[in-house]
Amino acid sequence: MRKSLPFVSLALGAVLLTTHSNAQQADRFAYAVTDIQQGPNWNFLRKLNLQTGEYSQVLLSGNDAAAMAFDATSKKQFTEPVTDQLYGTAANAAFATGVAAMAYDKKNNRLYYTPMMIDQLRYIDLKTMKVFYVTDQVFTGKPQKSSDQGNIVTRMVIASDGNGYAMTNDGRQLIQFSTGKKLAITDLGSVVDDQANKTVSIHSSCSSYGGDMIADDNGNLYVLSARNNVFKINIESKVATHIGTITGLPAGYTVNAAAVNDDNKIVVASATLGGSLFTVDAKTLTAAPYTIVGAGWQTSDMANSNLLVSGAKAKGGTIEMISRNETNSGDGKINIYPNPVVNNQFAIQFNQLQAGAYTVQVTDVMGRQVVQQAVNISGENQTQTIKLSAASAKGVYLVKVTDQGSKAVYSTKVVVQ
Repeated sequence: MRKSLPFVSLALGAVLLTTHSNAQQADRFAYAVTDIQQGPNWNFLRKLNLQTGEYSQVLLSGNDAAAMAFDATSKKQFTEPVTDQLYGTAANAAFATGVAAMAYDKKNNRLYYTPMMIDQLRYIDLKTMKVFYVTDQVFTGKPQKSSDQGNIVTRMVIASDGNGYAMTNDGRQLIQFSTGKKLAITDLGSVVDDQANKTVSIHSSCSSYGGDMIADDNGNLYVLSARNNVFKINIESKVATHIGTITGLPAGYTVNAAAVNDDNKIVVASATLGGSLFTVDAKTLTAAPYTIVGAGWQTSDMANSNLLVSGAKAKGGTIEMISRNETNSGDGKINIYPNPVVNNQFAIQFNQLQAGAYTVQVTDVMGRQVVQQAVNISGENQTQTIKLSAASAKGVYLVKVTDQGSKAVYSTKVVVQ
């Protein structure tokens, strides 16, 4: 099929903290799906060093139809090849029909992805390199792919809330999937155009198909289409706002893969134009050439765990990253994001915490209470939004979670910007 679809999912981390106890270094790499012989066969997983521009050797050959994958629910290896009505046992290959949508879950050390023409969520356990297929839940629910490629998934990312998001070419399906022990796939419905978009619609095959998504530290998704248009999508409202077109790319260059580096720039790659890389300034959408060391590969997708920094400038003009999926507590049961806090609100994600009543307290450096909010935990990966007053001063605050016996189960510092 004509490859003007894929792109990448990456993102960048957060801004410099006044205290470094929770700071984590940004990913300086991206996983990449590439060809192997300069042709339209995006079946090979590599790692791209974002510091040197060098691709690794093949980490996984995704075109082996004889390799037996594992069931994502039972964790048992299949005894018979996975088959598809159209593709037969060729669908058993890990990257069958090519991959254009992939997301890196750093917390669980997994790469989630979906084959372009097969309606199934899959992931690679990067510790063992075993491949797992989700067989008990549909992904888009549309196994037959339309001739206009509209219902093919080519965009995927893990967002700041810890969930994965994927979107079809036509924007008619935004899909959420959880990344905890119990995987759940939810169809969130269609993305809608901002009225300000005018003639550049998120649903247009001429301007907006293909590409991929990255996520920022403030709960937004960004689609970079194969035609180099950029849309910002608010996850809660599902409104897509066209924010511009990338400039400075060669004629005919399609953006098919992207990753945010530790300079808060977006590294983009193409599946159609000779393996050349560019960096894109997220504020100006201006592209500049990025030098490749060694062989360059046509790349249909990239993914790392960085979130695009959307907040205020970091101290000294430098940016230090906090990994999106790193926990702020020793036992990994509670996460806070984004940190630093922007727009006077943040989210607390409760991972595998015992069900019951809890209290979230936020105090300033003088020990004065700013917020006290009751939370009833009833399920895994429950998320609660904490809103601070618009009058809250910028600076460091202490967040404490206590159980119904008033015993502290978690505490950390956040920086409000």
